[in-house]
Amino acid sequence: MGTGNLVSLAVIGTIAFDSIKTPFGEERNIIGGSALHFASSASFFTDVGIVAPIGEDFDAKELDFLKERNVDLSGIKVLDGKTFRWAGKYGYDLNLAITLSTELNVLEDFEPHLPETYKYANFIFLANIDPDLQAKVIDQVKNRDAYVALDTMNFWIENKREALLDVIRRVDMIVVNEAELREISMEYNLIKGAKKLISMGPKTIVIKRGEYGVFMVNPDEVFLCPAYPLEEVFDPTGAGDTFAGGLMGYLSNVGTVSYDALKQAVILGCVMASFNVEDFGPKRMKSLTHREIKERYSSFRKCIEFGDLKL
Repeated sequence: MGTGNLVSLAVIGTIAFDSIKTPFGEERNIIGGSALHFASSASFFTDVGIVAPIGEDFDAKELDFLKERNVDLSGIKVLDGKTFRWAGKYGYDLNLAITLSTELNVLEDFEPHLPETYKYANFIFLANIDPDLQAKVIDQVKNRDAYVALDTMNFWIENKREALLDVIRRVDMIVVNEAELREISMEYNLIKGAKKLISMGPKTIVIKRGEYGVFMVNPDEVFLCPAYPLEEVFDPTGAGDTFAGGLMGYLSNVGTVSYDALKQAVILGCVMASFNVEDFGPKRMKSLTHREIKERYSSFRKCIEFGDLKL
């Protein structure tokens, strides 16, 4: 599937069918997954390629919107069996997803293989998959200057802690939520926890805080970014991966990971996530335009600007 073009950014993760219920509606068997949400966001800024498995039940036409944005799909493999499925619901606390069912299906036999052109990508995002698989991806990367970022979840922290810690030592950035950071670092204070992980090897820790925004910690700096204020939020599923796509897509676009670039990337990540939550699955991202991104970025900037203190 796809062409195998040289890409600037590669994401390794999942493509799924999601069934989601929130206080504002319900959708069944809508496409989702970490790699899909990530790529739908990153594709606005850079050339991105996906590595993920799908089953025989997946209609390739569902990915046409990504093709139209020149997303490379050659790393997507059709395996015998059914596509990964997840069902969940949210109460009025949209920061908390309640899993109703998980069907791994083709994920059980997934072995990530990077297309040759992906091995030279400048940026790699390891979405939330088994840390043993994340390590296998790093082993395949031939660009020794590649900037590698990692996501994970409580299941891997609790069940494959040592494997996860080994991968953490090999990456440049970690993107996790507050609970995951605390569980990995065994520190309640976010700054202490982030600096503990930085001492292991990563240069940057990005902490997702849902409706409260993002907290980024570097060895010598701390940056806070609020979430964009929205009147209506329909579905937060995939918001974290959409955020990561905006963040990594922008870094790939500018080709630098300076502190200023990282701050800008975090803000753009928040902007992209704010669109994602306005509808179920990737619906809003399918209709999104560059003009809307620029307009919301400008609006967001006005929300957080303030002048010098004159005392």
